[in-house]
Amino acid sequence: MEADQPGDMTHSQEPSMQNELNPWLAAETRFNKAARLLEMDEGLQKVLRTPSREITVYIPILLDDGRLEVFTGYRVQHSIVRGPGKGGIRFAPDVSIEEVRALASWMTWKCAVANIPFGGAKGGVICDPALLSQGELERITRRYTAEIIEFLGPEKDVPAPDIGTNERVMAWLMDTYSMHTRQTTTAVVTGKPLDLGGSRGRREATGRGCMIVALQALERFGLRPENTRVVVQGFGNVGGMAAMLLARAGFKIISVIEYDGAVYNSAGLDIEALMEHAKETGSVVDFPKAENMGRDEALFLECEVLLPAAKENVITSKTAPHLRCRIVCEGANGPTTAAADEILQNKDIFVIPDILANAGGVTVSYFEWVQNRQGFYWNEELVNTRLEEIMVNGFRDLMKYSGKHQVDNRTAAYMLALDRVAFATKLRGLYA
Repeated sequence: MEADQPGDMTHSQEPSMQNELNPWLAAETRFNKAARLLEMDEGLQKVLRTPSREITVYIPILLDDGRLEVFTGYRVQHSIVRGPGKGGIRFAPDVSIEEVRALASWMTWKCAVANIPFGGAKGGVICDPALLSQGELERITRRYTAEIIEFLGPEKDVPAPDIGTNERVMAWLMDTYSMHTRQTTTAVVTGKPLDLGGSRGRREATGRGCMIVALQALERFGLRPENTRVVVQGFGNVGGMAAMLLARAGFKIISVIEYDGAVYNSAGLDIEALMEHAKETGSVVDFPKAENMGRDEALFLECEVLLPAAKENVITSKTAPHLRCRIVCEGANGPTTAAADEILQNKDIFVIPDILANAGGVTVSYFEWVQNRQGFYWNEELVNTRLEEIMVNGFRDLMKYSGKHQVDNRTAAYMLALDRVAFATKLRGLYA
């Protein structure tokens, strides 16, 4: 990033900024605030804060060129109080135990806010999928699965795709688990190919959930989709699907931001044509029906809805003051740092927090798990109808909780989630 830009960081700011960007510290800060407002017993706070289990495994792999390499993998099961652990597996070079721990806790709160019967988990392997062949990725996936297999299962922990993984990786995981248990067990993982027990509507689910809650927010402000300008940051599965569905619903997508630049059209982008362009060129940049724009410039465009749908830490104490949106709909996990929360609140920006906004994915994963266990599969219309019901109920529950406790939406979401998990913990009691 160029010097003197709002997101720039000087050497004197580095230590505090490093703390701000630490996802585990952000999750802990928000947890502590919600627990304090709920006047929660300190002992119960310790129980809810502490992960149930953290697993680190080392994965020796024979690479295609004959070299041996050892990869590090993690699986954190944060809570299994309300049901099996649920959460994705990411393959990325910057995976860390702190990130996985934070994401596992977010899954606990996300499932609680959506009120689906799962706990929270997350996994990852430190690797760069872009530098690995399909054979190498398969060997990593199968060995990683074998190393943690005793902790996986439809009633224990149900993984799903995340950054750097996809349907194929989930198929390998399901097959490895099934070979070890000597029976095909489709419900051990979600996000599978349709032909292996995947659910219709799963690929669009997170983006569709974002659209549903965005529409709910518009109703609160008396806005109509055709008068609503949207900036989407991230054009992968979540951002791309959200942009496409929002455009079909009448929203005006004026900018899409990706890692290598952004494109802008004040009259609205042709999202399906932009998808084709990105597929052909590998980038949204130089799209014929738009002008190129810097990423920061696009992030700070005046709009009604900003939809961050890539990775963590996009809206920080450095970028938040420059936002000119009315609504932030968080399609990504942790796109806003804890330090930026108060800034957004002071700017009167309405935040639909990630643990609700992007819960569409885990909700349809829940549907997939249910269908696998029933051996009975739903059509896409039924999937989408039930998804809308859960997302709308989640939004309304959040608004009621926010109003009742007179707190901002993010704090209300954490309070609601902690309340539900704490209630289940008390009902179960402690085994000793």
